[in-house]
Amino acid sequence: MRGRQEPEVTMLAFVDLEARVPPDHPLRIIKALADQALAALSPEFNRMYAEVGRPSIPPERLLKASLLIALYSVRSERAFCEDLDYNLLFRWFLGMNLMERSFDPTVFTKNRQRLLEHRVGQQLFDEVVAEAQERSLLSDEHFTVDGTLIEAAASLKSFRRRDGDPPTMSDQDSGNPSVDFHGERRVNATHRSTTDPEARLFRKGKGKEAKLVFLAHALMENRNGLLADFQVTQATGRAERDAVPVLLDQARERRFHPKTVGGDKGYDTRDCVAAMRDRGVTPHVAQNTTRRSSAIDGRTTWRPAYAQSQRVRKRVEEIFGWMKTVGGFRRTRYRGLDRTGLAGYLVATAYNLVRMAKLLAPVQEAPAIQAR
Repeated sequence: MRGRQEPEVTMLAFVDLEARVPPDHPLRIIKALADQALAALSPEFNRMYAEVGRPSIPPERLLKASLLIALYSVRSERAFCEDLDYNLLFRWFLGMNLMERSFDPTVFTKNRQRLLEHRVGQQLFDEVVAEAQERSLLSDEHFTVDGTLIEAAASLKSFRRRDGDPPTMSDQDSGNPSVDFHGERRVNATHRSTTDPEARLFRKGKGKEAKLVFLAHALMENRNGLLADFQVTQATGRAERDAVPVLLDQARERRFHPKTVGGDKGYDTRDCVAAMRDRGVTPHVAQNTTRRSSAIDGRTTWRPAYAQSQRVRKRVEEIFGWMKTVGGFRRTRYRGLDRTGLAGYLVATAYNLVRMAKLLAPVQEAPAIQAR
């Protein structure tokens, strides 16, 4: 018998969001891990807000909303707030009932400066890394370092001379006039973006397009491919190599004991290799012998561990791929180094939670095949 579509006339319904989410949904493990990390930050949240006044949107809810934006590739905070009106899974993850109204997207903007002042993004990332350490999911000794370019929220038209001279206009069309930069030498020393002054003009290599970018750095542990550390800096020719000692020092503060660090040819310089050796770390970086001698000699390359590090280091590219395609971090939505760094920490935290959820998920046994 064919079913008939009847108009919805129910005025009141009792819906248990917990029952609506399947028991094996991957977001359940992620929610438990995120709640544990946020609970550890509760004293910091108390210091962020006054003891009197109208209650704010809980900071835990805002941070979990930022994680959902990365996990589900939501294009903007405004689009997320619209989805929150009818998405039961999002409401369950944030601990909201069906009667609560979705918060306004300006809540993210008004609270972002508070999160920056208290370094909440980095603290949340650190707490998730600490959870992975407690569960023995991280390697304590073997790591890989790499960097990637993050496009700034600024166009090349905004890259103008610091002395304030206006660019040459090829025509006078209104709204978005065309700008002719042909034949003009534009470098960071004499030019800067009027949209985002902290972005830098940078090209990845010869023949590549120059863009206004930031540079993200990742320290990956080699056992399960989790991020042990992450940071965003301005893009300079030495930024990747300068980040290595900072990442290693911060790793020791987190009670890691790095013994080897893998990397690509960009880290094969004498100063970078010396910085690793000064910290008791064996550099397992790829040799760069193009028109020069490598800083890595046969005393390192003959060891089987060197070849193993070179095989494993490719996994860090998978992390950057996830952050850019799923997490939406190919191009920052925000202006300024600090805001881009906060967004980077949240996307890096989301990646670690996804990876940890896969590692902690119960293994489902394959059904037994009965012999005939």
